[in-house]
Parts: sequence; C-alpha cells; structure tokens
Amino acid sequence: MNHLPQPAPSPTTVTRSGPLTWIQQWHWFEHTIPAQRRVNPTPLADHCHVPASATVADVLVALTSLTARHEALRTTVDPLRPVQHVHQADWAPLPVDFVDVSHTDAETLEAATAALAALPIDPERNPPWLARVLLKGGKPRAVLMAAHHVLIDGWGLAVLISQLHDQLCGGEAPLKGSPHPLDMAATQPLERARAAEREWLTRLADNPTGVLAPFGGVPEGAGRHRLQHRSVDACADLDRLARRHRASPEVVLLAALAHDIATRTGEHRFLASVVVSNRARADLRNTIGVRALTVPVQIDLRPGAAFGEVVASVAAASAAAYRHGQWHPAELVAAQARMDRRRGVVTVPTIEYNCYSWPRDYLVPAEYGPPGGSATWITSIPDEPCDTLYVDLGRDEGVVTLDVTVGDHLLDAGQAVELPVRLCGLLRALAAGAECPVPEHPSVPAAPGWWRAPQGWVRLADVEDVLRGHPGVHDVTVSPSGEAAGEGDKPRLVAHVLIDADVTPEELHRHVLDHLDEVPGLVAPGRYVLTPTAPEPTRPADQLRHMTTGDTGTLPSPSRPPATRAERALAAAVAAVAPGGLPGGTPDSPDAVDMNRCLADHGVTLVAVPQLLALLCQFGFTGIASDELAGTASLGHLATVLEPLPPRAPRGGEATP
Repeated sequence: MNHLPQPAPSPTTVTRSGPLTWIQQWHWFEHTIPAQRRVNPTPLADHCHVPASATVADVLVALTSLTARHEALRTTVDPLRPVQHVHQADWAPLPVDFVDVSHTDAETLEAATAALAALPIDPERNPPWLARVLLKGGKPRAVLMAAHHVLIDGWGLAVLISQLHDQLCGGEAPLKGSPHPLDMAATQPLERARAAEREWLTRLADNPTGVLAPFGGVPEGAGRHRLQHRSVDACADLDRLARRHRASPEVVLLAALAHDIATRTGEHRFLASVVVSNRARADLRNTIGVRALTVPVQIDLRPGAAFGEVVASVAAASAAAYRHGQWHPAELVAAQARMDRRRGVVTVPTIEYNCYSWPRDYLVPAEYGPPGGSATWITSIPDEPCDTLYVDLGRDEGVVTLDVTVGDHLLDAGQAVELPVRLCGLLRALAAGAECPVPEHPSVPAAPGWWRAPQGWVRLADVEDVLRGHPGVHDVTVSPSGEAAGEGDKPRLVAHVLIDADVTPEELHRHVLDHLDEVPGLVAPGRYVLTPTAPEPTRPADQLRHMTTGDTGTLPSPSRPPATRAERALAAAVAAVAPGGLPGGTPDSPDAVDMNRCLADHGVTLVAVPQLLALLCQFGFTGIASDELAGTASLGHLATVLEPLPPRAPRGGEATP
C-alpha cells in the first residue's frame, strides 16, 4: 500500500465498531501486500447454478436477504487501525452486475469466476463482496460471488453460496444470521492468548527449519505446478484407516504425507502449516465471517515407527497446535522476525496442509493420468515461483480430492503428479495391513548442488550468487566441509571469497543476512559466521575471506545511524510508529534508529505498517511493499529501494518544475 489511505466510510451508516479478531488481523495486513505476493487468495470466489424457475428478481431478493442476515456482508475495515465497522443493511447498493453468456458449461463458469475474482474489492469503503449474474436468453443461469478474505473466509463463502442456492430453490431462510466477528472477539481470553504466543514461539524456536529437500526438479526451475487428483478407492482406504487408528481422516492423510516426506527426504522433524476451519460448535457451522486460521504443527517421526505410531504422533501434535489458536498475529510475526534475525535463519514451513479443497471447477478439466478410478488435472505456470509444498484435502460424494501446488525446484511436473498417486498407494497398502515403518534414510539421493545443513537445505549456487552480488567481490567458491564432506567434523558450509581490501567480513555477513529471504530456493542452514584470514602474499591488494556456517555464533553488527535522505525518512517513520515513539517525527530530525537492525528489532508490529507507509508518503518516498517490512532485512537495506514520489500535477494539469 504505497499511497495515502482514503478516509473511512461516513459514520452515519455505522451501527457499531470494534477491533478485528486475532484471525482477521493477518488478512487485514495481507491486503496491503501486492496481489502477486499474497499467500492467501484475495478475494475468494465461487459460483452456484440457478434453478430454472428462478428469475433475476428472485436473485436480487435472495442477495438482499443475505445482506440483512449477515453483518459480515456490510462490514468495512479501517485503513490505519485493526478496526471494523458494521453498517446498516441498506447503507450501499448491492454490488451486483449482469453478464450475457451463450453457454454455462464448467469451462465457462470457471473462466467467469476467475474474471470476477480478479476484480478489486475495496474493504475500506465498499461492501467486502461482489456478485455477478450470468444471463442466457435473459434468464439467470448462474450466480458468481467473490469475497474479501479480511471479512469472509473460504468456509464462509461456501456457506454463503449454499444459502443463496437453497433460497433460490425455495428453501426457508435461517431465522437469524451467523455470529459476527465482533461478537466473537469479546469471548477471547486475553491471558490464554498471551500464553499461546509464548508457547508457540518456544516450540518454533526448538524446531529446526526443516525445509523440504528439493530432491528433483530442474536446476533453474522457478515455475509452479498445480494439480488436482481425485480417487474413489482412496476414500474407502482413508475411512478404514481412520476407524482403525481412532483418528480423523484429515489427520490420517497428514500422517501419510509426513511419512512420504520422511521416506523421500530423510527428514524426520519439520513443520506443517495446517489450516483449521475453527467451527467446532454447532452455532458456528453457518458462520461466514473469518474463523479459519493456520496453526503450526510440529511433526516428529521416529525412524522405524509403524504407521499407527505416526498417526498417534501427528494427532498429538495437531491437538497441541490447535490449543494455540488465539494469539495476536501482529506481535507474533514481529517476535518471530526478531527471533529469525538473531538466529540468522528464515523459518519456512515444509508443507501447507488444507483440510478443504478448491472449488471443483477451479482447474480446467484436462485428464492427465490413467483412465478410470483416478484422474489428475494439472497446469504448469513457468513465471510464478512457489517455495512450499501445498496439499489440500477434500472429501465429498465418495471421492478423495487432493489439490497440490508445488515449485519446480522442489518437484517437477512428473514428480508432482506422482505425489498424490504415491499417497493413495500408501493408503491402499496400509489399509491392506502393511505396517510401512518410517525409514531411517531417504530412498533416493539428494539432488546435485544441494547441501544438507544442520537446520535445513541450501543450494550452493544461490549462496555463491548472493555473495557475488556484493560490490568488491571478485570470485566465490562455496563447498561443504565437516561431516557433510566426510571429514568427521561438524557439518558447515565454507565460502572462499576473493574481495577488495576495503570489504569487511561484517559487510558480507550483513549482505548474506539481508538476502536470505529474497533469493528463491535459498534457505539459511544456520547462522552465518565470517572468519577473516591473513591476506595472500601474492595478492597484496586483495584479501581472501572464508565464510562458514555452524554453531559458533554470529558476529555482532555495529549500530549505524541514518545517513542518506531516504534513510532519515525511514528512520523518522520508524521512530514515530515504534512503541513509545514520538508522533511528530520528521525526515530532517529523525530519532536515534539503528539502520543495521530490522523493523521488528525496533518493536514495530504489523498493526503499525500501514501508518509507517503513510508517513513515508508524507515524507516524499515510496517503493517499499508492506510484506518487506515484515521480513528480516535491515532498515539500511530497505532504504536503498526507496524512491522519491513523482511530483503531483496542479489543478491546471501541468507538472510543477
């Protein structure tokens, strides 16, 4: 959000206001991130068919009824604070338009739904949803709906579509709407939320990065493969295993996925980011507001364990993780950024696991697999990198649906197709009575050019590229040593760097840290330590430095005040929004801010990010995305990408000189 926020809606239509819930805060922050960088799809979109007897008037009546029933459909958010405003039922016209089509087949509906999802929704001033009615011969044939994730989640959109369809079919509307997030916010026990934050951070600190090893894919792969695999046989196998191990089918499949990762990579400890609908109570089943959240499940597998033990371990880890649903996302992300900064690592979940799948027609049906029984649809997008393995599970009408999204450097197209097939094969073997113990070592060798570090995997070529990008670096050779190279010592990565005499180890250290989360496929294996050696006698003007990774600690970075105009503007904005900061900071007289530290090191949380960006605009600068401010890059690094705002044209239409 590199513009000054617009004013909030008129208070004359607001019936009540209150804070965003602990789940909504993340999506509120995320809507300031450029669309191509967002983790969650914003907005969400889906569609339903219209029965032949329904008219356009019936559709409008149903949408009006839903708007009156559900407060979330008439709620806006504040642009600068995590606050939401509920409006009167008739505060704005229905956000509905009409499109004439010649066909309403699956391909047409999918394309039309995608087109509606691409339209911007402004949750600060307008209703947080859109509807589009497809007309064929003047009669409505389908209704498409899109919703902004900050106020309506994926489960809620499905509920909304279902209620719309039921009402168009002549069903009776529920007597009352679902609980509004403002009602649910009052039920949050604050002490439990804070205890959950502390325990979650402790668990995360004790867990190695555990990033999925890239045993496959093309060396320079940066594409994304997206597929959908449907199997009838796997549905019966999954139910049988769930009954046998007294666990939910979702936990059983997550255990199977963890088993497959351990078999393929040799990793026995990693994080799974699990999406939970958070609607266990009956009165929340029809909630359309944001309730779903992501919880970090720390998975520990014992080599040699039978699958029953794996299920029990994953079930216990899931139950422990679900207890920590009520934290404050802004403070949590800032605390995690501070922790990552101290450790010099970037924590990335191994897998993202969703317990509900995409809409059935999300992908263009193109069969890619054996006929009969199972079917796989796949698309490949070469220009969209994806650094995490995403697996979604859906179960309906006697079919198991696995949606997979994965980056090419993790799995190529063929391996992406093999993953769900392999999972279904594992379920079949287990249902037939096989124990399938967890192997101690991977079944396939690591991909060339990757090194298994104490806390993750690193691509050596990327480390070399990062170091070559620093001014004054002439040559770099990175190689593993220690245990990884058969030398019997602790595994570590050694970089032999040929540099100019004025380049210091501290500068290279800071350069590596600032670029860890900016290079696709590059994950810090641990903390980076620079150890200078004596200059080579044959190169008096240059020096040879060695950069190693290990457990020997990090070099402290000296404090550095702002120097350039851009740095002073950023420092002033940080000082103004930091806890206890001065409200009247100016770029000419910034407070003492260490430019060698990241934003979270100064105590600035996600809640303050929009205000910080607005201050930068006020000081005449733009160019920083909000998600960059939530990372671990130093303020000095961030200031280098700041750009002066272009001059504004006066009302005469000519730019000032």
